[in-house]
Amino acid sequence: MPMQEHIESLRSKHARLEELIQEELHRPLPDQGLISRLKKEKLRIKEEIERSRAELDRPERLATH
Repeated sequence: MPMQEHIESLRSKHARLEELIQEELHRPLPDQGLISRLKKEKLRIKEEIERSRAELDRPERLATH
């Protein structure tokens, strides 16, 4: 999978996690443990997006011999 497609896939997962968090927060008795797990996963995906973007933006290094 090309890097840009991978990043878009991660962004989609990140957005879906936000939706799940908001749904849970609006329940009469939100499950705080679930919310915590969803937020941790959302942060993990955000960090992966940032790493992937940095790799995509990094110029190719040419070996000089």
